Amino acid sequence: MIVSPVKIWRNQKYVRSMLGLSGIITSWTKIHVPPIGFKSHAPYIVVIAEFSNKKRLTSQLVDWEERHLRLGQKVVTVLRKTRDPGLEGVIPYGVKCKPLDS
Repeated sequence: MIVSPVKIWRNQKYVRSMLGLSGIITSWTKIHVPPIGFKSHAPYIVVIAEFSNKKRLTSQLVDWEERHLRLGQKVVTVLRKTRDPGLEGVIPYGVKCKPLDS
């Protein structure tokens, strides 16, 4: 899969606007058989998080433990590597959710 540096550059305003938002998990699932480019991440958790402005985001949950896998778990958005770099060597970064300890 080719990752375009131009596409990454164009997406940076959106990514910046999403960082540091606090919300809660409204749904989650564990991915055991990932698609190409995500094999090194498996198994991983994908969540739907809802924020105070009523916006929702579907993203990977990072730095999690089993106790964080519950509805209503508080999360914050962070910047992380989104997938393995391709042959061109571009490392794509994006928004992911990280659980907050209550």
